[in-house]
Amino acid sequence: MSASGNKLVIRNIGLILSGRLEEPLLDGDCVVAVDGRITAIGHERELDTDGASTTVDANGVTLAPGLIDSHVHPVIGDYTPRQQQLHWIDSCLHGGVTAMISAGEVHMPGRPRDIVGLKALAIASQRWYENFRPSGVKMHAGAPVLEEGMEEHDFKELADAGVTLLGEVGLGSVKAGETAQQMVKWARKYGIQSTIHTGGPSIPGSGLIDKDVVLEADADIIGHINGGHTALPDDQITCLCENCKRGIEIVHNGNERAGLLAMRTAFELGEPERVILGTDAPAGSGVQPLGILRMIAMLSSLGDIPPETVFCFATGNTARIRDLDCGIIEPGRSADFILIDRAQHAPGKTMLESIHQGNLPGVGMTIIDGTIRSTRSRNTPPATSLPFVVEA
Repeated sequence: MSASGNKLVIRNIGLILSGRLEEPLLDGDCVVAVDGRITAIGHERELDTDGASTTVDANGVTLAPGLIDSHVHPVIGDYTPRQQQLHWIDSCLHGGVTAMISAGEVHMPGRPRDIVGLKALAIASQRWYENFRPSGVKMHAGAPVLEEGMEEHDFKELADAGVTLLGEVGLGSVKAGETAQQMVKWARKYGIQSTIHTGGPSIPGSGLIDKDVVLEADADIIGHINGGHTALPDDQITCLCENCKRGIEIVHNGNERAGLLAMRTAFELGEPERVILGTDAPAGSGVQPLGILRMIAMLSSLGDIPPETVFCFATGNTARIRDLDCGIIEPGRSADFILIDRAQHAPGKTMLESIHQGNLPGVGMTIIDGTIRSTRSRNTPPATSLPFVVEA
């Protein structure tokens, strides 16, 4: 073991995706991490690779930041009563997702709607996912749903207890733009980030949230701008992109055509850094372990955007908007990676070309905080080449 601590060396990398729109492709064939954080990126011959506790031979495949799902609805552990499904988070890890953001624990049976109860649930959710990471996946949870009667001191109490997120505005009893705006301001004052439901109702108790409510509430994230599940009319989607400078979230469980419209509008505005990706799972559509990869392939192929750019939507863009220390391959960031390659027999000469044609890549390995969490994915199509651990 290195004197400096637990040292990971990934060598023989064919391509490095940075997660940064400014420079989506990096020059180099090696990445070094110590104690779960990236310390060096470049060519192996120029880096200090001695004393590695773990050495991975990438075998020529692509290294990318671990994918971030910006919109999920967890409940407890790795179980969801929404679909009566166990190990759904582990399945998403096998789709390349290493971090998730809760948009509210709304599927908890008997979810409390009184203010004391909803605060207790949020604090408990934050705690149990802080203490237990299913398969190593970083679940940022504890996202209370706004209910009528909440006051400023409630948000301070939540923040003081460690809560940093609000559940989707509109899933609770607060649906009026003016009321939501005041509560979003209180949340922001105490460092709590907000997401607003956009579109038609998704679960009993939710309702239509149109552009006027979204604009007035001014939440930090325009949640599932392409609908969860039902999208707003096209003119309302473009209006939101143009008149609200917050994050533009596109999800798998929404309207794909509307998602493409939102992405194209962001590019027309010269603001692709606002686009982030989520699944909105578990939901009536189920759990989509490959949902983020499918979104990348869909937006790249049908939107005619370079895949290395679209990967940034699910990594660096989300990390910056969500204030996470992962999602970008640069020194000091968390060593959260996926090693991926072109699927066996897939068209396209390279992995990026294959994705641009609408095909999924194969995940060969996931790494979180410098620790290997999974090898060959059980869910993606098999990769052409696979990374492997070099025996000492």
